[in-house]
Amino acid sequence: MSRDSTTRHPAPGVLREVSPVASVLLEDNPSVMTLEGTNSWVLRAPGARGCVVVDPGYDDPAHLDRLAEVGLVELVVLTHHHPDHAEGAPRFAERVGAPVRAFDPGLCRGSGRLRPGEELVAAGLRIEVLHTPGHTRDSVSLRLEHAGRPQVLTGDTVLGRGTTVLTDLGDYLDTLDVLCELPPDTLGLPGHGPELADLGAVAREYREHRRQRLDQVRAALRELGPDATPRQVVELVYADVDRSLWGPAEASVTAQLEYLRR
Repeated sequence: MSRDSTTRHPAPGVLREVSPVASVLLEDNPSVMTLEGTNSWVLRAPGARGCVVVDPGYDDPAHLDRLAEVGLVELVVLTHHHPDHAEGAPRFAERVGAPVRAFDPGLCRGSGRLRPGEELVAAGLRIEVLHTPGHTRDSVSLRLEHAGRPQVLTGDTVLGRGTTVLTDLGDYLDTLDVLCELPPDTLGLPGHGPELADLGAVAREYREHRRQRLDQVRAALRELGPDATPRQVVELVYADVDRSLWGPAEASVTAQLEYLRR
């Protein structure tokens, strides 16, 4: 899938301003699953003393040290429970003296869980919580606006390039329907990869891609039989894809088969 990104990603450990209210610090944990690494986002209105840190990443002392240097941290927010986003949150929050909010109450420290539609008021910003399941059940996105331009932090729901692994396709299609209705030129701030100039347009690409994959899986089941395993489907549908990506593909195919077999 093509991606309209506003810039190339920087080297790890370099705090880069993406918009007047959002800067990103890239963790040095590149992999097939994390792309260039995990994006830790620092949100702060112009002139505000404090900031909000979203997804501190792994319990990586060097990365957490750099994050702690951004200044007063009022709040730590997690987009979902995966360790490349959330593992370092307890240590980081203790160090900076800030509460941790997440959709999963087990991840929270010093405050309650995030609620869909809730508005967070911190660092001079108003941040709307969107429950956007599909990648995980506890995935959230965070919507804010500055100078008339909406911006949405998507975690792993929409990546800066490529497609994400799913746990529930039905939930994910519902999530994409919501993101497809975002205003034009909404800036997408993902958990991995570079930012996206028009998140709604990318969500529409994702939705079309998922529909095409579903058609391919349906065709594979006609060829392989209705009881085909996810691995058998991957070997047929993803035959032209690098085998290093077959593991993540198998997880997504599993979600697609569950969706089709309901």
